[in-house]
Amino acid sequence: MAEKKEKKTAKKKPSTKKTDTAKKETKKTVKKTKTTKKTTDAKKSTAKKTTAKKTTKKKAAPKKTATKKTKKTTKKKSEEPKKRVVPPKKEPMKRSAAEQKIFDQIMKSMDDNILPKSIIDELIEQIQEKKIASKHIDTIVKRVLKDFEANSIDPSEACGIVGAQSIGEPGTQMTMRTFHYAGVAEINVTLGLPRLIEIVDARSAPSTPMMNIYLDEEYRNDAAKAKTVANQIEITELHDIAEIETDLTNLVITIKPDFETIENKGLTIDQLIDVMKKIRKIDVSENKNKTITITLDQPSFKSLLDITEKLKSLKVKGVDGIKRIIIRKEPSEGYVIYSEGSNLEQVLDIVGVDPYRTTTNDIQAVGRVLGIEAARNMIIQEAHNTLSEQGLNVDKRHIMLVADVMTSDGKIKAIGRHGVSGEKTSVLSRAAFEITVNHLLQASRRGESDLLEGVAENIIVGQPVNLGTGAVELVMKRSKPVKKKAKE
Repeated sequence: MAEKKEKKTAKKKPSTKKTDTAKKETKKTVKKTKTTKKTTDAKKSTAKKTTAKKTTKKKAAPKKTATKKTKKTTKKKSEEPKKRVVPPKKEPMKRSAAEQKIFDQIMKSMDDNILPKSIIDELIEQIQEKKIASKHIDTIVKRVLKDFEANSIDPSEACGIVGAQSIGEPGTQMTMRTFHYAGVAEINVTLGLPRLIEIVDARSAPSTPMMNIYLDEEYRNDAAKAKTVANQIEITELHDIAEIETDLTNLVITIKPDFETIENKGLTIDQLIDVMKKIRKIDVSENKNKTITITLDQPSFKSLLDITEKLKSLKVKGVDGIKRIIIRKEPSEGYVIYSEGSNLEQVLDIVGVDPYRTTTNDIQAVGRVLGIEAARNMIIQEAHNTLSEQGLNVDKRHIMLVADVMTSDGKIKAIGRHGVSGEKTSVLSRAAFEITVNHLLQASRRGESDLLEGVAENIIVGQPVNLGTGAVELVMKRSKPVKKKAKE
């Protein structure tokens, strides 16, 4: 029995070996397949990574350019305000062959003379447009040079004194009275010498402020729309549209509104009540007969009189400062609103008003609302208009010089001891203008020194003025006279 068992085990043993070897082989094949799979996966992953890297590089490349662009744009945006202060150098304009030919001819005929670039460019443009022959260019250039020399200021010219004379001399011929504006009796405007003094003194408010209010296209041709705009601008107080009665026995105020004027002004009774409720320590109530009664919280005779005075001057509608308005139909413009009184800031916000053409004679208000450049233009325009209305022709460049001096510091300064003349660096010129002793005292206390560069100080000292021929110093070299040979 033992032998049989051994035989059976002996028979079974090789089968186990076979199975072991088969298992080992299968394991090896699995490992091989796994390793092959891993290698293939690794290859695929590396391929994917390389492709992804390439794509990311491709995608990243435009991002870099975009960032560069954005940086450039941000730089440009940051540089924008600087461009206004320091203009960039313009690239030389490329001319065509025909333009270059004309340019060469102009430069040849100019010889050693100088013309501004803008005039040369204009000449080239005009010669091309009108198809002028090349033989005539020389005569044209010589004529232009002659006109340019006639209009240009001589070196070391006393342009300030000439400008002061050209404005001051005709200023003595001016009348000293106010005129009715544009043939309308209601609006008076200061013109003549008083107006010129107002402009030069840079007064905080003119004696007769007024505005020319132009309307948009929708409103300027329609009378009803123009009237609605005028109603929004013109100030309407309570006493203009209602009767105010005070009952001293009962200590009650009754207001009887005029319905025609209320309709014309585009108002309602509810709006009136809302405005009245803003006054403190009163009760407002509407009656059946369409009158408004006002009762006091603490009734007394004094408070009743105070509140009646407040109600009379109570603003219901409109812009502060504008007392009266006149609507006129101009031939080429349509309806234009002329106002007595000025408030530029609030008028420009009203719908229907053209903000680009609406003007006021209050120069300080223009400076506050629109800036110093607009104020400079306003000084030139107002001064030129006041002089030309009197029939006095003054060169606009002299008025421009005055406006430049008044606004050069970014503020509107008066030409006087509180402005331009009072801020001069020279002590003697300040003392020569006004309050001589005070200026000299203050200068001595501060320890100021005078460089004697201006006109007045040099005249006071007795030196030649540093202008005109006085600005040039000539040294003449004397040589021995050459004896002429006697004729034989």
